Amino acid sequence: MEKEYRRVMDICHTCRRCYNLCPSFDVIFKALDRPEVDGEIDRVPKPDLDAFTDLCYECKLCIPHCPYYPPHRWDVDIPRLVLRDRATRVRSAGRPPIRDRILGSADAMGRLASRAAPFVNFANRNPVSRWMLEKTLGVHRDRLLPAYHGETFDRWWKKRGGKTMLDEVRGADAVLLFVTCSVNYNRPETGKAAVEVLERSGVEVVVPPQRCCGMPFLDSGDLDSAREHRRDNVGSFLPFVRAGIPIVTPGPTCSLTIKKEYPALGPEPDAAEVAAATLDLSEYLMKRHGAGKLAVDFARSAGHVLYQIACHLKVQDIGFRSRDLLALVPGTRVEVVEKCTGHDGTWSMKTEYFPISMDIGRPVFEAVDRARADVVATDCPLAALQIRQGTGAEVRHPIEIFAACYRTEEIHGEN
Repeated sequence: MEKEYRRVMDICHTCRRCYNLCPSFDVIFKALDRPEVDGEIDRVPKPDLDAFTDLCYECKLCIPHCPYYPPHRWDVDIPRLVLRDRATRVRSAGRPPIRDRILGSADAMGRLASRAAPFVNFANRNPVSRWMLEKTLGVHRDRLLPAYHGETFDRWWKKRGGKTMLDEVRGADAVLLFVTCSVNYNRPETGKAAVEVLERSGVEVVVPPQRCCGMPFLDSGDLDSAREHRRDNVGSFLPFVRAGIPIVTPGPTCSLTIKKEYPALGPEPDAAEVAAATLDLSEYLMKRHGAGKLAVDFARSAGHVLYQIACHLKVQDIGFRSRDLLALVPGTRVEVVEKCTGHDGTWSMKTEYFPISMDIGRPVFEAVDRARADVVATDCPLAALQIRQGTGAEVRHPIEIFAACYRTEEIHGEN
């Protein structure tokens, strides 16, 4: 692992296109520029390589910057290199650190927290309990944490009598909605808006059994747990995919994980089939618009929307589909911010990285303050939380704004 790390860092040293992209590159280039190192990668101490991994928050924005990314023969894939290093650490230690295991267990935490949502939400805002959380788990006391809902999307879907089985699908136009754990437990209104927009355009929605996509486990190097989640999701989704039903999801990290990481996680012959059938929600809706099958009977404009494009959407090479979707609404002006907010999974929750994450997000915060938009939007729920942390602004998922434009009530609501 160390030999491969030094090979890749030596290539990065001769390029340096990413010198100001994130803290990881900053630390390695400063190490290479020290007089005693003098640009020789073999002289860089191992702790500096370790710091590169620790400071990487897997935004993956180095991918579109890198001229040596696969299929280039030099095979420079920084995000995968970091994941390999983390997996190697876990393999050596036997298991991930307790903090990573707890913060990464999105489904388990969500199930517990949603059943006691008022208490959990109060505790997450209480200075005393937050001090205790910082001392015991290393979650920064000032970090805004997602709110939990007693009525999760799953519970709402069951109460509604929503479809969960393949034999319930009746029409030719249907999608499998991968809800995401963030939407299910923290932002059920995003899922409800997605259902509203899809059904208004004549699309049947089915929500089969599903688990977290597994990205939190990948982030911590727990490949066994990530593969377990992949296996269960692929097994649940495959019959739908083979029946010609695409998978759509409002979560950029989840669509990226299924599309890119599932096939790369090792032997699972059906993972590539599921990956090929997966689309971001706005990607799917814009395809439907291109076919003349998207409802456009809007009752109101969204006004001036400041839209921050999520990093994990940007690296999917699908264009700015949520921007394009909102621009379909007459009278709507969409202003785009192409900067990372710096939240990125559980990384910025940690005491040692929270201040750095706020520095990373500062250009986005400044753009929000300057724009004075009618509404701020992003596809990433954690980016939304970070923007709210840095500006106090309410942030909506684009599908919530789009759905509200069919109606006459205000777009704004409780975040």
